[in-house]
Amino acid sequence: MKVKNVMRVLVAIDFSGASQYVIAEAASRPWPSGTVLCVQNVVDIWNWEGPPELIEDAKSQAKSLVTAAASELTRSGQEVISEVEAGFPKKAIPEYAKEWGADLVMVGSHRSNALSRFLLGSVAQAVLRTAPCSVEIVRPSARGAPGSSRGMKILVGTDGSDCSEKAIQSVANRPWPAETEVQVISVREPLFPAGEMPMAFDPALTQEVLDRERCRAEDALKTARQALSSAGLKLYDSAEPLFGDPRNILLDQAKFWGADLIIVGSHGRHGLDRVLLGSVSEAVAMHAHCSVEVIRDSAQAGA
Repeated sequence: MKVKNVMRVLVAIDFSGASQYVIAEAASRPWPSGTVLCVQNVVDIWNWEGPPELIEDAKSQAKSLVTAAASELTRSGQEVISEVEAGFPKKAIPEYAKEWGADLVMVGSHRSNALSRFLLGSVAQAVLRTAPCSVEIVRPSARGAPGSSRGMKILVGTDGSDCSEKAIQSVANRPWPAETEVQVISVREPLFPAGEMPMAFDPALTQEVLDRERCRAEDALKTARQALSSAGLKLYDSAEPLFGDPRNILLDQAKFWGADLIIVGSHGRHGLDRVLLGSVSEAVAMHAHCSVEVIRDSAQAGA
């Protein structure tokens, strides 16, 4: 995500209860000075069951919804605009994000259960995969109030890659509530998938690879902690890289620590990105107990 003095945040809502958490989170979070929020509702004509002439009535109701949400966000001191259209939410939200030049899209989800994963796959997953910018899947806090209404617990995953560094810089350059604590995790992955150890391998070469991976993970952790500490953020003590599947480790640690938000990096809107999303970021976004923000660099996404 581009770090700018002015952020453009697209708050995509519908009439579900989950959207109330999105609005509350957007309203309580401290944003950079000059941030503009856009509240968007897409009247879903894909699942439309009424006569076509009633679509205008539905758009009128949607305008009332976004007007109420915009009023709540305006009270938080931000500049707020609104957008209502009829279309397919899976396509309309990412397309408007690109047209408007959004830096971040916030969408809602239920808690992580079978129904949540089904609903996430319906709209939020499509937005996560195709939006030209960062995407946050907002979930209700286990403590009731919006996560950013107090000091937050933010868990950041890094592997030392360019996209991870962009995620770290995004966290470092944005304002967060007072007393926010950040935990950085760097993971060393197994050399071979479980149960797939090759019949013949060179022990010396294997050790060399393991040592290189350990150094990479340690360097990534050190670099991330230095960047966040220099930004004045309070760091949770995580002295060394962990070992295992990054998806499971991020999810387990977030739940154990009681994280309010997980932040991970992603590449741009290329075919490879969808593979990588499915590997780590998307799995974390779909199964986490808390909110998840996937940082995507807008310039790279448009490449």
